Amino acid sequence: MKAINLFILICFLGFQTISAQEINVKSSKVTFDLTNMKVNTVSGSFMNMSGNVKFDVNDLENSSFDVCIDASTVNTGNKKRDNHLKNEDFFEVEKYPEICFKSEAITKYQGNFVTKGKLSMHGVTKEILIPFTFDGKTFKGAFKINRLDFKVGESTSEFSVSNEISIAVSCELQ
Repeated sequence: MKAINLFILICFLGFQTISAQEINVKSSKVTFDLTNMKVNTVSGSFMNMSGNVKFDVNDLENSSFDVCIDASTVNTGNKKRDNHLKNEDFFEVEKYPEICFKSEAITKYQGNFVTKGKLSMHGVTKEILIPFTFDGKTFKGAFKINRLDFKVGESTSEFSVSNEISIAVSCELQ
């Protein structure tokens, strides 16, 4: 009888699927830093992260991220600048309301993790890598992009806004 129960338990665990986990919208965000006029650093954030997270450190092959942020939530602490970032010169939030990432693979890397996937922003989709950590409830990752690769602020000089943008993601699960 014990052997049958053990067999049933092993079969159940072997066929168990990873369920989607809810994102804590209030505490999850994306922050960014860029240089302005080659000397100032401008920091900002995006909120309202939503989507599906399926993550199991023991089953990375079946783990995935499919998340978006609301582009209209861009906040640099300067209302005039934020409104400018929302218009057609930069994010065009009415035409492109979300910035999304969909993973294609998640692997272990130097004691942490890295996900490869597609970042879609401003009508452009590019493959990126995001190294990240996971502490049981929160994912934290950081990466850099070139804004011009996504056609963001194409008419703005690199002197005014650096092309390279540093991005940090903090995604907390409920």
